[in-house]
Amino acid sequence: MSIWNTIIITPFINVLLFIYNLIGQNFGIAIILFTILIRLITHPLTASQLKSTQKMQALQSDKRWKDIQEKYKNDREKLSQEQMKLYKELGINPLSSCLPTLIQFPIIIGLYQAIIKALASTPIELLNLMGFIGNTAFLNATKLIPLNSHFLWMNLAQPERLNLPFLSFGIPTLAIIVVITTYLQSKLMQPPSTDGGGQGAMMGNMMNIYMPFLMGYLAYTLASGLSIYFVTSNVIGILQYALLGRLNWKNLLPKKKDKVENTGKTEKSGTKKVRSS
Repeated sequence: MSIWNTIIITPFINVLLFIYNLIGQNFGIAIILFTILIRLITHPLTASQLKSTQKMQALQSDKRWKDIQEKYKNDREKLSQEQMKLYKELGINPLSSCLPTLIQFPIIIGLYQAIIKALASTPIELLNLMGFIGNTAFLNATKLIPLNSHFLWMNLAQPERLNLPFLSFGIPTLAIIVVITTYLQSKLMQPPSTDGGGQGAMMGNMMNIYMPFLMGYLAYTLASGLSIYFVTSNVIGILQYALLGRLNWKNLLPKKKDKVENTGKTEKSGTKKVRSS
């Protein structure tokens, strides 16, 4: 646990407080700027993920890969060996496509813990917080603590709810925005299907449904400071892919399956009429 605190929690808290002090002690803006900083640092990994995804797409239509699949379709071990050889030959790293996602998990956990610890209110919590902070020429912690935990209508240490005078319950607006932006990000960044709507496409569509609701549940139940991170990260992620020219806008458009099926039926019926005549 001390290693986790040293590598993740302590740097996160100190960077957050440094930004917080720099911009006039607004913790909400500090979280947004911190998220942008994290995204900039991990941008090379995002670009690498994109290149790996493109290579994996190209591989699906590569004749060598199709020949290997056909030749070793009944020998899984040999198929795996030949697949890895082809990966090495084409410079494909299968792990690079999921690396940015894996990096996000410790960031999310670390940021959540850093936010909760930074927004300490009780004497014991404040004492624990001081153990993570070092007074330097750039950061005088004694003048910053306790932090201002309010941003817009939110208490950043609590789950977000928008209370309106004509409603008896609070609206989880940030959780809704997290669901929408997560869905948009996953759909826009999903590459075109190369298996004709097969198992890969089905798995991608399932992730596009489950992931937004998972993130929305976290935003609904955990501190609203984390929800701000989710929304900012989603928006920055979409902008990154837009700058790289890799947003797949067609994924947001409804598929015209019915039209294709009707066309096929018309052609079949026309063929039958010709044969009967």
